Amino acid sequence: MKLSVPSLPRPRPRRAHRLRTLLISGMTLLTSACAVANSDTAGDAGSADGRTLRVVLTQEPPTLEPCESSLTATGVVVRSNITEPLVEREPSTGKLQPLLSTGWRQTEPTTWTFDIRSGVNFQNGQPFTAEDAVFSIDRAVNSDLACNVDGYVFGDEKLEVRAVSPTRLTVTTEKADPILPLRLSFVEIVPRTTSTKAKVRIPVGTGPYAVTSWQTGVSISLARNEKYWGKAPAYPRARYVWRSDASVRAAMIDKGEADIAMALDPMDATGDNSVAYPNNETTALRLDGREAPLNDIRVRKAIGMAIDRQGIADALLGGLAKPAAQLVPPGVVGHNDNLTPTPYDVSAARALVEQAAADGVPVHRRITLVARNGQFAGIAEVAEALQYEMAKVGLNVRIRMADTATHLQYQLRPLPRGVGPVALLIMHGNQAGDAAFTTSQYLLSDGPQSTFGTQELNRRIAAADTRSGKDRQKAFASVLAHQNTEVAQYAYLAHMRGLLGLSPSVRYRPDSATGDEMRLSEVRPATAGRH
Repeated sequence: MKLSVPSLPRPRPRRAHRLRTLLISGMTLLTSACAVANSDTAGDAGSADGRTLRVVLTQEPPTLEPCESSLTATGVVVRSNITEPLVEREPSTGKLQPLLSTGWRQTEPTTWTFDIRSGVNFQNGQPFTAEDAVFSIDRAVNSDLACNVDGYVFGDEKLEVRAVSPTRLTVTTEKADPILPLRLSFVEIVPRTTSTKAKVRIPVGTGPYAVTSWQTGVSISLARNEKYWGKAPAYPRARYVWRSDASVRAAMIDKGEADIAMALDPMDATGDNSVAYPNNETTALRLDGREAPLNDIRVRKAIGMAIDRQGIADALLGGLAKPAAQLVPPGVVGHNDNLTPTPYDVSAARALVEQAAADGVPVHRRITLVARNGQFAGIAEVAEALQYEMAKVGLNVRIRMADTATHLQYQLRPLPRGVGPVALLIMHGNQAGDAAFTTSQYLLSDGPQSTFGTQELNRRIAAADTRSGKDRQKAFASVLAHQNTEVAQYAYLAHMRGLLGLSPSVRYRPDSATGDEMRLSEVRPATAGRH
């Protein structure tokens, strides 16, 4: 990204702490909100009149604030439904497409110029101009609102944003940034009358739907924006409810109480009520290389060899997952097509552990395998399988199933002290489509979600960060290969696939962005079957 700076802008430890606080606060909101659900509106996903699209989420969004739309639970409702960015990324190809901006170009090494679409109004009737785009970028990135998009996408970098005319703006970065348009695809555009002192509860945007009500703990209702600048969505209304139990979500599809349900369990899914799709998530064990015996690369590589990925995918993940060899899935810039999953080889793994033990490594020191309750269907069984497989090669492992708040304490810096060696079961989704967002978080030695690293790996990441186009792809693919052979902080499990509950009454083709950004305008009533 930066042509003359040696690292990707990234959340520093204080931002990691802020992210943890934000997420925990969101969970507290969810817990308190559930208590106010009432019987007359909480029983189904909405009217079955065929004019209301009924969607069941896994949880209530912690906020609808547009600058928090990189949070999955917020983005799935807000992004491209209520608000829109200047630029959008096409999930299947990774290409950037015009939206509220009709074109962009790098006019100086540190400056990009964006042309603004004319004839667009906000849902409150206010015309959209370049001034609104400038305001929205400043509000999300340069303000004191502590927006998640600021830390996750832009790090601590400040942007200089200026409206050249009502239909043109420039964005200047501190150093050259070859993927600035991609970063700006995470900034949702709001009117310049939006508060800069506090985050909003009911957002206003340019999208095809507007929020009509949010009954805390019950539902969120949307109405079609009849003056939308683009193609009108098929459904005049949409209604979101949330059910934490996957079997309940599946039952709502089966009983005709919902049209779409997020994240079904394979046990509840059938060919009539669901469709599988790649969901951008990769599961892996993050191995804390600061603590013995995990500070020995032979032990870390032995754990990779001890995992029967295909067996876990087939027996415990419903056959939906694909064994992984890296943290980023296909389709992300930097994905290395030449990497293959570590072969399952118990004998070789045991030999590495014995070799480390002969050199004085305390291989019998207990390793805590931390996993989060509800992280994905079958996670407890996967944790038990990993414990068994690691024990077979001579390692002493105990399982700790944790709630989300506790898991975040292990996941984000500052990491807990005095807990001994930890193998953390993580699930990482690169929704941005560029490996820089993964390497800055998970591979840099001081990354917010990395336990250790090396100066050489840091150097390679910094060099890749300055590239663009094919050179960028090649450089980040090399980074991922180097991490596997020389660092081995991760023992990868699988690239996951999701199961979307889908009623026969609607047509919708999910893609890798669906879990983070489900575009209601792409849903149609079924007229001749469905995808």
